[in-house]
Amino acid sequence: MTDLPGRENDPNDNPFAMFGSPEQIAAAMRQFADMLSASPDAGPVNWEMAKNIARHAVVAEGDPSVMEGERRQIVEALNLADLWLNEVTTLPSGVVNPQAWSRSEWIEKTVPVWKQLADPVAARMVETMGGTLGASGLPPEAQAMAGPLMGMLKQMGSMMVGQQIGQALGSLAREVVGSSDIGLPLSDTAALLPGGVAAFSQGLETPSDEIRLYLALREAAHHRLFQHVPWLRAHLLGAVEEYAQGITVDVSALEEKLQGLDLSNPAQIQEVLGGGELLKPEETERQKAALSRLETALALVEGWVATVVDAAADGKLPSATALAETVRRRRATGGPAERTFATLVGLELRPRRLREAAALWKALADERGVEGRDAVWGHPDLMPNAEDLDDPGRFVKGEAEFDLSGLSDLEEPEQPGEEDGPRDAG
Repeated sequence: MTDLPGRENDPNDNPFAMFGSPEQIAAAMRQFADMLSASPDAGPVNWEMAKNIARHAVVAEGDPSVMEGERRQIVEALNLADLWLNEVTTLPSGVVNPQAWSRSEWIEKTVPVWKQLADPVAARMVETMGGTLGASGLPPEAQAMAGPLMGMLKQMGSMMVGQQIGQALGSLAREVVGSSDIGLPLSDTAALLPGGVAAFSQGLETPSDEIRLYLALREAAHHRLFQHVPWLRAHLLGAVEEYAQGITVDVSALEEKLQGLDLSNPAQIQEVLGGGELLKPEETERQKAALSRLETALALVEGWVATVVDAAADGKLPSATALAETVRRRRATGGPAERTFATLVGLELRPRRLREAAALWKALADERGVEGRDAVWGHPDLMPNAEDLDDPGRFVKGEAEFDLSGLSDLEEPEQPGEEDGPRDAG
């Protein structure tokens, strides 16, 4: 262990030397005292702190309240988009109370789902940090006396992880355009962010009302799935949670980064925890299967949305093709959703599957019609899997053998011995 500058004593003489000088520790404790007392939640993340950091990040760059004119434009766009979607899908409307949000409102309204997604990995991070911070460098005789310190260090670990999550959410809030950008049901409310729509529009030579309406089509299409496919929400969030269960923390890398960490320096804490590089997936068959299911489910959602939006906009929005390509490029370049997933759950999405999923949904509509395409969502056992994305034609041909108009009767388990058996949901 490297001595801190200005310290000549053997660190073994002071097992807590790795935390810095007594003055540094005291300053850090004073800085965090209010946060500790304000958040009695015993969970792995100080979510109140995370929200405050995220809100501060967006307010610092300007996050004005939504004006009445902006709100009216957003609501009208979402309602019109919903009418257009009625012509191209059999799924009912999912737009009940369309809203326009500021970035701060997006943070507040989506945190409950982020908490569900991030807590499993955060718990592992905090446990590892507590053990690493507390046990590393402590001689055996000192470890028995360090019990109270371990609890304190875990609380500090919770705040450190909360700070990182807050930074990630603040970054994402500055770039999202609605509640469904990442293809997960972050909110039951269909909403667009005027600030996000304006940021998306920068550099595009397209009328602002066309851009707003196109993004409203995507938002409304997502909510048709999330509101009217009863198994989809649990399937998507469950797939993320299952994948997260296989995430481990790179203890050696974390221990190296924590040497001499200045707990009163937020920038240094951000550097230590940033980017998700400390989170490592277990290379097990179960983990690989969980990743495949998650990637496939997200691709199928995005592919269906792209397909119905293209159909709804055809002949109505002259710029629809160009805007669709802009969205695809935005996803393919590893945008905010991918970076945030890497930070929060150690996962990087693979947008390349989105184009393949869209091709599958289009082929299915050509073969079975809109009703047959949308009826596939009626039961998870009929959903395409990863192999089907590689060969859409085979899936479409196989689906043609089913009477998809009667999917309401398929809620009962299939009988053993059927030739094809139930399909993997992805």
